[in-house]
Amino acid sequence: MNRAPDLSTAVWRKSSYSDGGGTNCVEVADNCPGIVPVRDSKTPEGPVLVFGAGSWVSFVNGVKS
Repeated sequence: MNRAPDLSTAVWRKSSYSDGGGTNCVEVADNCPGIVPVRDSKTPEGPVLVFGAGSWVSFVNGVKS
């Protein structure tokens, strides 16, 4: 059974690639060992996508290349 991680202590930061107008803002929390939670900053109480740290690294590297 998968359980939702406790994100009550997550420290969220806005992506450096989000536009400055506040319309396309993605936030990630880097202080969660083994996982990378991602959310839409416009709806911080909304759903959170949670990726394994290795999968997130692969995704970011793919986007960069």
